[in-house]
Amino acid sequence: MSAPLKNDRFLRALRREPTDTTPIWVMRQAGRYLPEYRATRERAGSFMGLAQHPEFACEVTLQPLERFDLDAAILFSDILTIPDAMGLGLSFAAGEGPQFTRPVRDAAAIQNLTVPDMDGELRYVMDAVRLIRQELDGRVPLIGFSGSPWTLACYMVEGQGSKDFATLKAMCWNEPALAHQLLDTLARAVAAYLIAQARAGAQALMVFDTWGGLLGPAPFREFSLRYMQHVVEALKADAVAGALPVILFSKGAGAHLAEMADTGCAALGVDWTLDLADARRAVAGKVALQGNLDPAILRASPEVIRREARAVLDSYGNHPGHVFNLGHGITPEVDPEHVKVLVDEVHAYGRTLRPA
Repeated sequence: MSAPLKNDRFLRALRREPTDTTPIWVMRQAGRYLPEYRATRERAGSFMGLAQHPEFACEVTLQPLERFDLDAAILFSDILTIPDAMGLGLSFAAGEGPQFTRPVRDAAAIQNLTVPDMDGELRYVMDAVRLIRQELDGRVPLIGFSGSPWTLACYMVEGQGSKDFATLKAMCWNEPALAHQLLDTLARAVAAYLIAQARAGAQALMVFDTWGGLLGPAPFREFSLRYMQHVVEALKADAVAGALPVILFSKGAGAHLAEMADTGCAALGVDWTLDLADARRAVAGKVALQGNLDPAILRASPEVIRREARAVLDSYGNHPGHVFNLGHGITPEVDPEHVKVLVDEVHAYGRTLRPA
């Protein structure tokens, strides 16, 4: 039986319930800016060695919680675990990011794709979730996550990272039925993956639509939002996952917050290009909001970090339903002491903003 939660601020905020202060966690909070993470990765031998071994994944998931008073843990993994499990041959070249040896660019390759076995090829992820929940012992909630169907497709078709993912965009224009077939398979895989994480012990679920902002308004609705909607609907229909809050984060797609709020998700991540007051008006109280400090501010002085954190909190105001976060992931060169300054300031100032 799982230990009761000692700190439920994060989950309460996602339900838009009152909290004693604003909860905070940080995207990529387990990562290269921490010397202890770099030491564990050295022991693991590679990034994939780290991600595919539950003991290492658990160790690095917990590392930031030992340093900072964070209100949630997030599973240490990679958004490309699903395409890797589909047999595309994922590797990480030094300084070059992810690469696939077998990208999918034609009908035959896409028709051959199947939803991976969550107790087979992806069992290592579920084992990590179970182990992390056990080691957390109720300290804070655990977030499970996946890349969005669109974002996974970007890498699978391009075969590597890109500034514009023009190969997939060309497929959307030239062979839309093929693009939809790929995205439909991925939506089913993402839903199954998140449901499996929920059953393994995740207490909230997040979908990272990292590249949704590359699309214009109509293509965003057709190729990104539509499939996130399918994922949310599948999660809500599941007996276990349906009880968990779902966070959608589409970087660069702030113009679509109102539509995203209608998917049935509990919260939306907001990047730093949008004022939280405007975001709150856009969603009209339907969902909680998560964000949205520019990650680069963590390279500034402690005084600037405190000031900018207060500005974000003031922008949201004394309303329930705010989870403080960065507008994207923390970057490797950040001083860990600056993260501590941020976390402590959010909690201290957040206490002054409680609803009357």
